[in-house]
Amino acid sequence: MFIVYQEKNGIEYATLTKSIRKGATVSKEYINLGRVIDKEKGVYQNRKRGVFTYDPVTDEYGICPEDITPPKPVKRGDYHTIGRKQHSLLVLRFGDIFFFDTFLKKLDLYEIIDSIPYGNKDTLHALVAFYALSSIANYGIQDWYELSYAKVIYPNAVLSSQRISELLAKIGKEECKRAFLIKYYEFVKKCQMQDKKGNFGLKDTIDDAILIDSTGLPNDIKMAVTGVNNHNGNISVEVRLIYVVQQKTGLPLFFRYVAGNVVDSTTIKRTIEEMKGLGINTKFALLDSGYYNGINADILMDAGISFISRVGTNHTIFTNAFNTLRKDLESKDNLVKHNSRVYFIIETKVKIGKNKDRDAYGYFCLDTTMRNESQKRINAELADEDMEDGKLYDSMQAAGLFMLVCTRKVEKQNLLGLYFTRNQVEEIFKIGKGGGKMLPICVESEETFRGHLLITFITSVILKVLMDRLLNTGYSPAIIFSVLQYQVVQIFPEYLLTSEPVKKMNEIYSLFKIKCPTTIEYAPSKDELKRMHAVQHDNPSELKACG
Repeated sequence: MFIVYQEKNGIEYATLTKSIRKGATVSKEYINLGRVIDKEKGVYQNRKRGVFTYDPVTDEYGICPEDITPPKPVKRGDYHTIGRKQHSLLVLRFGDIFFFDTFLKKLDLYEIIDSIPYGNKDTLHALVAFYALSSIANYGIQDWYELSYAKVIYPNAVLSSQRISELLAKIGKEECKRAFLIKYYEFVKKCQMQDKKGNFGLKDTIDDAILIDSTGLPNDIKMAVTGVNNHNGNISVEVRLIYVVQQKTGLPLFFRYVAGNVVDSTTIKRTIEEMKGLGINTKFALLDSGYYNGINADILMDAGISFISRVGTNHTIFTNAFNTLRKDLESKDNLVKHNSRVYFIIETKVKIGKNKDRDAYGYFCLDTTMRNESQKRINAELADEDMEDGKLYDSMQAAGLFMLVCTRKVEKQNLLGLYFTRNQVEEIFKIGKGGGKMLPICVESEETFRGHLLITFITSVILKVLMDRLLNTGYSPAIIFSVLQYQVVQIFPEYLLTSEPVKKMNEIYSLFKIKCPTTIEYAPSKDELKRMHAVQHDNPSELKACG
């Protein structure tokens, strides 16, 4: 078994020769390994396998080393065709990618991303930018790259579908996740977000307070963690994604995923322990009702973690409060105003824990706005239902009620401001499922799924930081990217020429103190120089499309 090399048109190719014995007859088999990318490392490229390694000693094929950058494919013609639309290869989408790249550099976010041990940083950076800026599926990343300024700032990126799958599988390993999170926590500790939340009467807990919640990621991928979930009566085939968010900044701190059929209340202990193992310690947690039960109350209190949680309306704590406190709830002394809404709140002592032997504070609450909306809905349904008077009365009395349990005493005026900060988790999930590209899940295995989640976590962090810096400006990340994407650059022999930014573009650049250049020094590729030469010397009507 040996490899024969030969050169054609300045390019070296390799052919594997194998000797095959059948009885007394020996024949030879010739296998085309394709173009030689790196002879010493045994890296080759052909149409069937893409870029790969081959070891003639073991007769084994492998994955291309991540630090190997194969030659860029030669584009035939002067246009890039997507579907029926032709795009000039001499004009690149510019504004949104330039802004994104500059924003990350200003905050030193590339340094955090680069803590992920992956050899080709351009590929990693380009993928993060693609997840944040584009809504198209991963298979369209090569088109996005070829027609954008991304190929200028990430020149060595390799974005074939094969390489993207390999990247996601590599960075999805536990070692890569931990390396990133450890570096990222350093950023969170010094991050100065626009924090207007106050301390809510919890002087020594606000810096360490966390929010825990989960969301479903529906998918049809055959993975061990895909399961049927019944969440609030909604049935879906999904993976449950758990996020932990820092209460002070609203930044996501940590993520993990579990099978879709795992109940939220069973995940709290492992989530806390995994965070602790990574050096994330907390003194206060805000939980959704799905996480509250006696066992979890014991777990948190034994770990020295105070918490506030909503309890379900079918829980004994709620029903006891309803039976004993409802009649006295709507009094002047219990009235609390929060965010232009009126609430009534009664504080009471409750027993929590598996054995109901731990003291805590219960807050029996009525949201009058929600009560009025619920009662309107009940009245609308009366025409279709023959409801007994007793049940009707109970439904009207229960409308708008909810119950909070807290292991520390909180002033009623501060209670709602503290609890409703947990909506920041929902905000993060909206960011992740929207601009952060959590959905749809465009991967084929659990290995690549883990890498996909890490990239969506990174993009969610970036978009959250950006969103906080856009408060009270009238802009959102989605708006600024949609505005800036229409600024382009033209390719010339020695530089790139940007198009004039319009009023909104200038406002965005000004908000972030970013100066948009008129020209950018640039050395065109041989393909681009040929295209420019063809435009100058050939008949434009004869220009061909490439795709």
